Amino acid sequence: MTDDSRDPTARRADWTVLDTPVGPLLLAATDRGLLHVAFHARGAALGRTLDRLAAHLGAAPTEAPDAPSLAAAREQLAGYFAGRTHSFRLDLDWSLTEGFTQEVLRLLATTAPFGSVTGYGELARRCGRPGGAQAVGMAMGANPLPVVVPCHRVVESDGGLGGFSGGTETKRRLLALEGVLPAPLF
Repeated sequence: MTDDSRDPTARRADWTVLDTPVGPLLLAATDRGLLHVAFHARGAALGRTLDRLAAHLGAAPTEAPDAPSLAAAREQLAGYFAGRTHSFRLDLDWSLTEGFTQEVLRLLATTAPFGSVTGYGELARRCGRPGGAQAVGMAMGANPLPVVVPCHRVVESDGGLGGFSGGTETKRRLLALEGVLPAPLF
């Protein structure tokens, strides 16, 4: 017997939660690569993220901590938080982004190395939009792959941290991990 209610265009994704020094991160991957990284992956926040992914994919993602599709992301993120990994070498599934957001995130992924920061305005100039700092900020806020696509390395021109999907304290901790800021005292 077949299930005629299944959407033939639905895409499969696996997910797991990785415990990190900045809290639990949801990792979701498809056959194309890492699809999503989300902060605060517990309780209601985890449920909302999984619901959004299901809507995008056309099917609920499957909890699969040992899935081969997640192995490299788990290993490299664990290495990053342990100070061993300074650049990610992962296949990425960019299907949660499009247009300018995808353009700026792809540029960021290849031009903002570990231990560095860049400004919203500078990133806008490199994308060919010299007045587009605010648009870059919106793209950073829509980043479905934080940490791996390092939006935490984008700061305000006056030296302020700017916003961050994981919260400014998480951004501060990531920059401290990379040696950009001093580590918090406690």
